[in-house]
Amino acid sequence: MGEEIERKYRSWVASEDLVIFEVVKKESDLFISADQDLTIPAKQLIEECRAVIKDYIERCPQFKSSLQPLEATSAAAPIIKEMIEASQRANVGPMAAVAGAVSEYVGRGLLNFSPEVIVENGGDIFIKSSRDRVVGIYAGSSPFSGRISLKVKASLAPVGICTSSGTVGHSMSFGKSDSVTVISGSATGSDAAATAIANIVNAPKDIAGGIKLARSIKGIKGVLIVIGKKFGAWGEVEILRRKASGE
Repeated sequence: MGEEIERKYRSWVASEDLVIFEVVKKESDLFISADQDLTIPAKQLIEECRAVIKDYIERCPQFKSSLQPLEATSAAAPIIKEMIEASQRANVGPMAAVAGAVSEYVGRGLLNFSPEVIVENGGDIFIKSSRDRVVGIYAGSSPFSGRISLKVKASLAPVGICTSSGTVGHSMSFGKSDSVTVISGSATGSDAAATAIANIVNAPKDIAGGIKLARSIKGIKGVLIVIGKKFGAWGEVEILRRKASGE
C-alpha cells in the first residue's frame, strides 16, 4: 500500500479527542491515539514483542513460513501462543495474525498509561475506548472505498478490527476481495480470521461463503466483505455512509 494512501486511510479512524502519534520499528509502522503522547513506552512495547517473535522464529523457523496452523512449544511466550491459537481457529498459518498481534500487544501495554487507546498497524486495529468510534473502510478500487465506515460501539471494547485484502497491500492472500474486515474481542484473532475469509473470496458470489466461514470461527463478532460493487455483512456491524470530498 502506497504511503499516500496509507496516510489517507489512517485519518479515517475517528480519534480527534485524543493525542495522535506514530511509532515505526522496521516493518512495524504504528499509528496510535491515546490521552497523551506515549511514544517512549510504545517504542519499548514494539521492541519487546518483535524480539519475542524473532526469537521464536529462530528456534522454530516453520512459525514464519507455515501456511497451516502449528502447535505451540511449551516454552512459547503468551503472544506466540495467542497467534498460534488464533491461527488454529481460522485454519491459517500463525504469521497471518502478526500485525494484529503487534497492535494488541502494544495497545494493551499502553492501557497502563491511558484509559483510551487506539493502535493501527497496517489496517489492523486495537481499540479500547469509553466512547463509540468510527473506522473508515479502505477497499482499493471498489466504489465503496472511503464511502462507508463502521461504527464501533464502546460496549464492545476492547476490540480488534482487522482488514485483509486480495487487491491492496503486500500481505499474502489467495483471494481477490477488496477488503475483508473482521471484528472480535482480539486483534490477533481478527487478523487471522480476516486472512482466512479473504482467501476464499474471489468473486461477489463468494460473499455468502465468506460470511458462513466468519460465523464458524470462534470469537468472531462481525464481518464486512467488499468486492467490486458488492458488499455483505454479518454480526456486530453498523455501517455508516461517509461523504466524499466535495459532497
